[in-house]
Amino acid sequence: MFFITQKNTGSGGGFNTGISWAFRHGYSWIWCMDDDGYPKEDALEKLLEHETRDRSLMNCAVLNKDDKRSFVWKTGNFKTIDEVDTAVIEGIGHPFNGTLLHRSIIEKVGVPKTDMFLWGDETEYYYRIVKQHKYPVYTVASSIHYHPAAAFTLKKDWDHRTSWKMYFYIRNRLHVQQAKFSNRAVAMAHYGFFLIAFAAVIMVYQKSDKAKKLGFMLWPVADAITNDFSATPPAILYRLNKQPGTRGGAMRNVWHTILAPFTVQRSRNTANV
Repeated sequence: MFFITQKNTGSGGGFNTGISWAFRHGYSWIWCMDDDGYPKEDALEKLLEHETRDRSLMNCAVLNKDDKRSFVWKTGNFKTIDEVDTAVIEGIGHPFNGTLLHRSIIEKVGVPKTDMFLWGDETEYYYRIVKQHKYPVYTVASSIHYHPAAAFTLKKDWDHRTSWKMYFYIRNRLHVQQAKFSNRAVAMAHYGFFLIAFAAVIMVYQKSDKAKKLGFMLWPVADAITNDFSATPPAILYRLNKQPGTRGGAMRNVWHTILAPFTVQRSRNTANV
């Protein structure tokens, strides 16, 4: 068994290092999973039984580790593994939870982006594989990976002073959309819709520091649009605890934040005329 140690570069950096190491050392298959889940004993065997003639991305069926029946995330139209009546569920995968990669995919697609750090790094990589490079994706029903139930929800009030992960959630969403949609204008439009929805969630469901949370959005949005990946968790925490929070200023900031993707796109179009 071989262990790799490195400085904290988030999940994006961890998967980048692990996948890159295995690829450089000539491994044909690379099996990826987060640290909060675990596979059933025969999960890898079951995945390999369904290797397709044309290379594809294969994923375990991700089940709640407590009841061992219900899917943790939306998996087609199925709520429990008992409802599944097919060997594979086409068009569905949940990286990196028992995700099996062949080196031929890495040769074409590359590896996860260290710069994304966390929250969205796996989804961006997933869309690069299945959207940009058109690899089919399957969840193998007989290959089981257990994972805790999804506990986080944006509707639950979060502590503004310690919620540094929200920076990455907001910034990385643009890069996820750009991997999902080949048309930049479409990706920017979807990002704008996301920002509107995110601001609405803050206004409706958050109970504390609404003005500060709205005002904070401007920073990750600006970094997303300018491809600035320099922010670190300590820097984000420092800014969260030093951020001024007047209601009027915050509302102006969120308005600019919501319009930012469209404004930048329009400015670029004007510059190209």
